[in-house]
Amino acid sequence: MDRKEEYNQIAERVVGHVENNTTDQAENILSIPTSDYTCKKRWNSEINKIFKELPLMLALSIEIPNKGDYKSMEVVGIPVLITRDKESKVHAFRNVCSHRGAPLAGEEIGNKNRFTCPYHGWTYSNQGDLIGILENDKFGELDKSCNGLQVLPCEEFGGMIFVTLTPNLELNLDEFLGGMKSEIEHFKLQDWHYHGFKIIHGANWKIAFDGYLEGYHFSTAHKESILPMTQQGIMDFSSFGPHLRIAFASTNIDEIHDLPKNEWWKKEGAGVDFVRTLFPNISISLGLGIGQIAQILPGNTPDKNTTILHYVAPETPKNEEDKAELDHFMNFLRDVVNDEDYALGLEIQRGLDSNSKENVIFGKNERGNQYFHKYVDFFIDENIKKPPIL
Repeated sequence: MDRKEEYNQIAERVVGHVENNTTDQAENILSIPTSDYTCKKRWNSEINKIFKELPLMLALSIEIPNKGDYKSMEVVGIPVLITRDKESKVHAFRNVCSHRGAPLAGEEIGNKNRFTCPYHGWTYSNQGDLIGILENDKFGELDKSCNGLQVLPCEEFGGMIFVTLTPNLELNLDEFLGGMKSEIEHFKLQDWHYHGFKIIHGANWKIAFDGYLEGYHFSTAHKESILPMTQQGIMDFSSFGPHLRIAFASTNIDEIHDLPKNEWWKKEGAGVDFVRTLFPNISISLGLGIGQIAQILPGNTPDKNTTILHYVAPETPKNEEDKAELDHFMNFLRDVVNDEDYALGLEIQRGLDSNSKENVIFGKNERGNQYFHKYVDFFIDENIKKPPIL
């Protein structure tokens, strides 16, 4: 189906929900065990079967746009180094020296063609090759070609860099992203302006992700911030494998009737707002003249996560006034997520850790949350043979 026609249909469904005070719904209410958010064994399974085996979006292309740029970070305890070589090709490695295991770079973004270990001075190219051993004649015979950095599967697509944390696993974005590829490609994020990032900390990674999947909480958690812009509890869901596209009704959606129905697609982001998610941990919202891309990383225990909020804009600010406006929206969005969603998430974590209830309940109107949790189960439970259907 033509993208414009598809978006016309989404807009029509959202308008119908507004007019009838309805929303897209699952068939039934779903209960999941409270231990899904608290159990260390369960959490280890999620880390090992999801975060260490599936492709993860670890960087935006515009974070490291130039030849020689690199980004180093830690993801679920694994040190990762992402580089862009002289041909502009991206690579990913374990950020660990082959000699004695020291990191080659701190958690940072920079530009260099070579990485030298701070412990004994072994040097590697940004393609991962071992190119220098300090006092090689004293060290002894060693085949450099077999002692480069440990390579991680890596692929750049649509302005995003995907990495699989386990070496030698196949990274097939066609299979993993499916129909979400066209959604990503449409925005050409590689051409956007990278305005900056904010780091925040919260509860279990799924508690954090739950907040991006529904608008049922807008009138209570976001009464002064989001509710004036986005209507309470109006949602439309589309799925692409484990990934979701969620449409919300803006408070100005009535203006859509100024256009003929075959042009309702023009109201994307200005009448019908979208959140797109990439399983397991990415939420993408491209509105307000600025985009927020949330990257949720599990912490070192089940009750913690670290979230990197990336901020991007369709165009580079032309002057200080434009920059100040982007700064305003960046700080506003950060405060909404941190001071409202994540502050509540920490309270939720305390409630769940208290063992006061056996189950967490998701209503029929929380269809995205139900789908997400069923997909988590699918990836970690070998007894579940078929993926869920939205």
